[in-house]
Amino acid sequence: MTMQTQALPRTGMGTGSRKALLLGGGLLLALAAPFLLYPVFLMKVLCFALFACAFNLLIGFAGLLSFGHAAFFGSAAYIAAHTVKVWNWAPEFGLIAATAVAGLMGLVFGLIAIRRQGIYFAMITLALSQMVFFLALQLPFTHGEDGIQGVPHGTLFGLFDLNQPLTMYYAVLAIFVGGFALIWRTVHSPFGQVLKAIRENEPRAVSLGYRTDRYKLVAFVLSASLAGLAGGTKALVFQLASLTDVTWQMSGEVVLMTLLGGMGTLFGPVIGAALVVTLESYLASTSLPVPVVIGCIFVVCVLVFRRGIVGEIVARSGRGRKPS
Repeated sequence: MTMQTQALPRTGMGTGSRKALLLGGGLLLALAAPFLLYPVFLMKVLCFALFACAFNLLIGFAGLLSFGHAAFFGSAAYIAAHTVKVWNWAPEFGLIAATAVAGLMGLVFGLIAIRRQGIYFAMITLALSQMVFFLALQLPFTHGEDGIQGVPHGTLFGLFDLNQPLTMYYAVLAIFVGGFALIWRTVHSPFGQVLKAIRENEPRAVSLGYRTDRYKLVAFVLSASLAGLAGGTKALVFQLASLTDVTWQMSGEVVLMTLLGGMGTLFGPVIGAALVVTLESYLASTSLPVPVVIGCIFVVCVLVFRRGIVGEIVARSGRGRKPS
C-alpha cells in the first residue's frame, strides 16, 4: 500500500500580511510620535518625506531624473502663503491652489522636457527650475529675498484650529498619509506597471503599443502636484515661503534623500528624508559644517548600501528567504 504525504499548510506570515503589519505599526508610531518628540520637527520630516516620495515616483518608477523639482515645491509654497495671508483663503483652499499650480507647472515642464532622455532631460528641468528661481526673486508678490513671512495657520475646514501644535501635526500627518496612499495605489496599478516597463526597457514598451510619452507626462504631472502639496504644507507649518524653497540645492537635497533611503522603494524616501532632516537639525546646534558631514555620510551609505538603506534591506532579505 502506498502512502501519500500531504503537504502541511504554511503558517508563516505572507508578504501582504507583513506589509499590512508594517504599515499599521508605522501609523501607530506616527500617531504617538508628537507625545515623544517635538511636533514641529516631526512636521518637517513629514513634509520632506512627501516631497521625496513624490520625486521617487518619477525617478524610481518611471526612470526620469529631474533636477528641477524645487520649482514645484517652492512655487506651491509661495502660492499657499500668498493666498492664505494676502487673500485670506482658508488653509485647505490655499493647499488646493498650491497643488493645482504645481501640477500645471509640471504639465508645462513635462511638455517641454519629456521627449528628451537621460542627462538632457535632467538639464532641461534644471534650466526651467532656474527660470522659476529668478522669477521668484523678481516678482513683487514673493517679496524677493525676504519671502512671505507671518503666514497665518488659520482654521482647517472651519473646525480645526491649526494654531494648536497637535492639531497642526495631525493635519500634516493626514496630508502625508493621503499623498503616500495615492503613490502606493499608483505604483500598484496597471499604470504603475507600465511605468516600470518604461523604466526597464522603453523601446520594448513602445513595441507593445504603449504611448510612453503620455505615461511619462502623467507621471511627471502627478509627481509635480504631490511635490507642490508638500511645499504648500511646509509653508503653512513654518509660516514662511522663501527663496530657499526654489533653489537648485533643494532639488539636490531631495535627490539625496531618495538615494539614501532607496530609489524605487516606497518606504525608502521616507527613511531618507527622516535621516537628512534629523542630521540637519542635530548638526545645526554644533560647529560642524552641515553639508560636509551629510556629504560624507552620503558617500559612506552609497558605498555600503548601493541600493539605499531600505533597498539594501529588501534585497538582502530576499536573498536570505529560502524558496518553497
